[in-house]
Amino acid sequence: MIDIRSCAGLDEMEACVRLQTEIWGYDESDVVPRKTFLLAQKIGGQVMGAFDSELTDSAEETRAKALVGFAMSLPGIKKTAKRPQLYLHSHMLAVRTSHRNRGIGAQLKWEQRREALSRGIRRIEWTFDPLAIKNAFLNIHRLGAIARTYLVDFYGVSSSRLQGGLPTDRLLAEWELDSPRVGAILARRPAVVRGIEERILVPSPIDQWKVSEASRARALAVQLENRRKFQEAFSRGLVVLGFSRDAEGNGVYELGSPAPEDSSPGVRCH
Repeated sequence: MIDIRSCAGLDEMEACVRLQTEIWGYDESDVVPRKTFLLAQKIGGQVMGAFDSELTDSAEETRAKALVGFAMSLPGIKKTAKRPQLYLHSHMLAVRTSHRNRGIGAQLKWEQRREALSRGIRRIEWTFDPLAIKNAFLNIHRLGAIARTYLVDFYGVSSSRLQGGLPTDRLLAEWELDSPRVGAILARRPAVVRGIEERILVPSPIDQWKVSEASRARALAVQLENRRKFQEAFSRGLVVLGFSRDAEGNGVYELGSPAPEDSSPGVRCH
């Protein structure tokens, strides 16, 4: 059984810190410290944990050992034409390797949504690597987020082994929590993406290319070419509306004109 709930206490916050190193291989310069997790909760953010009940007993001191994933967000304010809009920026989503492909990441995101809506917050944003096929499938296809902003080398140099030394380019996911798109997914209705004007492909071996010295230049070439395509498409007002995988396992971004519920622009392309 996986229990999704807010993290509580120093031990559980420290478990989130340790999980960062385990998953991304961060050094001290990139690890988000325990103090930041505590502060996130204090100022209106979120620290959601996924706990595997089979890994611990009921004793208080062992609960943190059962942490197999977490999602951390910070509160933000966005300028709009009418009035400032409160939203959450989901900074990190992590699931232990042993517990991947069990839907835990999606469960954490849906709990983020539930908790945000309970406080009247209707928007969550986060950044993700455009080359990460599994992340894109979760964010766009399974959650119903859209993307219209490309951030070049957003975090600068990263110590993450998953980044492979490439620039930290990111897409900005915009998740309108009570939009018709998200409502359809919750109702288990198939997502229908209409009016696709452009497709951008991510080769299935890209993760292997990124971490290998022999093929890293190949991964960089894909990143730079896709960066150009995204920036050009976004400059024409197109939006990432769908994401699919073809028979070879390649990721395919599907871009088209935004629907009325997607018309509120976020941060523009950088």
